[in-house]
Amino acid sequence: MNIRLSDCPSFGALQRASLPVLARLVGTWLPNGRREGNEWVALNPWRSDRSLGSFKVNLRTGRWADFATGDAGGDAVSLLAYLRGVSQAQAVRLLARELNSRP
Repeated sequence: MNIRLSDCPSFGALQRASLPVLARLVGTWLPNGRREGNEWVALNPWRSDRSLGSFKVNLRTGRWADFATGDAGGDAVSLLAYLRGVSQAQAVRLLARELNSRP
């Protein structure tokens, strides 16, 4: 599928809309994790991660990182792109769809 950025909702608006529900989103995207303070600590689905600790998402800012591999990003869009193995543009559309389907 060829997605143009002009077909995508505003990145800034989408990022702002995702922050209040980020804990629910990452709980769905990374179900083998848990909340620790303001972070979601999870297993990285892209590697044979057997213990929690190196893959974290800051639930206030959306910043995330796998400290074992160096993979990192600054928002829910980049996290979803990483987890789904899709482009940022595709992740914008996926996240917009997911946010629109939530009550």
